[in-house]
Amino acid sequence: MSGATAIGVCFALAGLPSLPPLFVPVTEFTLAWTHSIEKVRWEEDYAVESFNNKLGARLVATQARIKGSAAGMEPPEKAVLHNGWYKYKPAKTYPSTLRLMRSKYVPDYRWCQKEQCLPLSAVMPSDGDVTLLYACTEHNTAQGE
Repeated sequence: MSGATAIGVCFALAGLPSLPPLFVPVTEFTLAWTHSIEKVRWEEDYAVESFNNKLGARLVATQARIKGSAAGMEPPEKAVLHNGWYKYKPAKTYPSTLRLMRSKYVPDYRWCQKEQCLPLSAVMPSDGDVTLLYACTEHNTAQGE
């Protein structure tokens, strides 16, 4: 489609608001991490879809999984256990912004796209604080509300 604006996600460092966001063209991705104390793996699947002319794109939380359970890490009530994973539909379907807490003391998030996973730092460097992730278009990187 000629002249179409690419949709994707923007990454921004909450502690450095003057730094321009990083645009990543993507329509589906998974965020994964391992809980720092309980060592339980979590995965959340997202889609990015065209929304309206004002926002351009929005995040859609499509599915989530927890590999087992532990104290304080119980899966939601409607989760279904399948091959060691508790699978469920996230309660918040359209999150406006994901606030990713990143610390040098714990392993980084994993960014998975098209069945390839990398440390999130390979996509967006961390400042050791909060990284914001939100849907955006290539030409409109302003954070949607």
